[in-house]
Amino acid sequence: MILKLTRHAKEQMINRGLTTEQIKRAISMGATTKQTDGYESHYTYYSVCWKKLDAHVYKVKTVKIKD
Repeated sequence: MILKLTRHAKEQMINRGLTTEQIKRAISMGATTKQTDGYESHYTYYSVCWKKLDAHVYKVKTVKIKD
């Protein structure tokens, strides 16, 4: 799995202390819902908003910590 992170997603990952491995885990194993332009995957205490660009390439738009 190849991740293409937006600048916003990189900043949010740093601020929230999340790793790329956690992002991959959320995309592959999280509960996923369709959004207007992509998907949101919820996993444990965080979620990832992403869009599939190619067979193994994912654009990560943002990451969130659940309230």
